[in-house]
Amino acid sequence: MLRKIVVSPYQTNCYVLGWEKTGDGLVIDPGDEVFRIVKEISKNGLKIKYILITHGHVDHIGGAAELKRITQAPVWIHALDASGLDFQPDGYLDEGQEIQVGGYSLKVIHTPGHSPGGVCFHTAGAVFTGDTLFAGSIGRTDFPGGNHSALLEGVLKKIFPLGDDLRIYPGHGPASSIGHERMTNPFFRTR
Repeated sequence: MLRKIVVSPYQTNCYVLGWEKTGDGLVIDPGDEVFRIVKEISKNGLKIKYILITHGHVDHIGGAAELKRITQAPVWIHALDASGLDFQPDGYLDEGQEIQVGGYSLKVIHTPGHSPGGVCFHTAGAVFTGDTLFAGSIGRTDFPGGNHSALLEGVLKKIFPLGDDLRIYPGHGPASSIGHERMTNPFFRTR
């Protein structure tokens, strides 16, 4: 089960993933409007095992403390972005780390560029790209800690090789696929 909840004035995509067999779930990027996120969790009878953060910008972490308080789930973020939180995270995400929930595995891919500690989460058939890669665009790199060439390199070397059929679930906007972005995204189609 995968649900996208668009939250905050920034229209941030928060994702709730759940596995019917076990009732386990996780939340990616609870940016705001925690009551809506909790409603989705409750409706599906999920026990949240992790709150995962793709990067430390306020529109992706704004609801993390409240969601942690309600669900008692640990909050994990990359160490380089942890200063964005106003509390101590429960764990740090590292390149290659695998997070197991309900018999499924999410692999952490460190993709700095939009922020120093930006990560993507790769699981069967999908990659959650945060603000690294969007449908038709990429994340801004003009914020403090941004690095345009690092972001492009991360997508080219770490995301695109995952396979053209893989679905992309970004931090804002609609879903896409790696193949579609490789062919049409203006930041990559000439490469």
